[in-house]
Amino acid sequence: MPGLELFGSSAPNMPAPTVVEVPVSSSASSINSVEMDQDEPSRKPGAYYNARLDPKNFLEGPLSLNPATRLRQMLARPGIVVAPGICDGISARCALEAGFECLYQSGAATTASRLGMPDLAIATLNDFVEAGAMHASLDPTVPVIADADTGFGGPAMVARTVTKYIRAGLAACHIEDQVQTKRCGHLMGKQVVSREEFITRIRAAVIARDSVPGGSDFVVIGRTDSAQVLGMEEAVTRLKLAADAGADVCFIEGVKTAELLTSTVAALAPKPVLVNVISGGLTPSFTCQEAEALGAKIIIFSLVSCVAAVHGIRAAMRSLKKTGTDFSSAQGMDPKAFFEVMGLNEVVTLDARAGGKAFEVV
Repeated sequence: MPGLELFGSSAPNMPAPTVVEVPVSSSASSINSVEMDQDEPSRKPGAYYNARLDPKNFLEGPLSLNPATRLRQMLARPGIVVAPGICDGISARCALEAGFECLYQSGAATTASRLGMPDLAIATLNDFVEAGAMHASLDPTVPVIADADTGFGGPAMVARTVTKYIRAGLAACHIEDQVQTKRCGHLMGKQVVSREEFITRIRAAVIARDSVPGGSDFVVIGRTDSAQVLGMEEAVTRLKLAADAGADVCFIEGVKTAELLTSTVAALAPKPVLVNVISGGLTPSFTCQEAEALGAKIIIFSLVSCVAAVHGIRAAMRSLKKTGTDFSSAQGMDPKAFFEVMGLNEVVTLDARAGGKAFEVV
């Protein structure tokens, strides 16, 4: 498979990743790799390093129109990246309308909205990719971070997952260390694979990203669910290994206290850390400001839209059942106002500019 030459060994039972540096691509010829090495005296020998993707390259200049590049710029610059969880086109439109500059496609929310099922490894790669392509298309400049569960199989399948996510226009994904019959990270009874299998998944994701013709800025996030199974020390160790294998961001699921989040950030520095906040879940309900003060670089609110949808739709259905009308639940929103949230005006304008006359009156 293309990209394997970036890694120093393909031996199956390596206890830790053996990775060589990736040469600077022609698109980044202005960056001298020798100078970059001199500026990186603390970089661990043998750890993955791609000079083209060094955070220093994303510190200046206008935000890119490419969502993956834009996400790297956001990660390299001051401020926390806030990504509300979206579950469908309606929730994505509402998040964009509210002004969010990054979105998160939750695996749990996708499974619920597309299949009406719980987050128990039921949704497939195709379910996630189809949802991701639609979400990413609504505003192609806004980064969408997407859950990729375990990568849906062995190394070849993980690589295929990342390739399909990139082609769908997604900016990033996270790959976790649960077993294939995984569950929501905030449920009990989780099981995780060995360190070696987890790192193999991360390596496969990085190889796939680096094999994209012309180069890709796609962000690979390593996620561990081992804190609740094997303890925080093991979780941090796994993410250090993931970072050495090329993960751009580290994600410990279920950090239970502010102190643990702070110590995790310190242990993994300078890698950015993602924290997942779910009301009633394992992690405290940190605000964006609190998470930033504790050192987190990305905060996601995985179920914010689908839980709100359950409450709102449930209330509307109960009201309709009781009163026989949807007047109160509509809250004065007529069909045109609803479609305006879905991009009606943009579509009508495009049609008119192209010479169409079908929507002169709507």
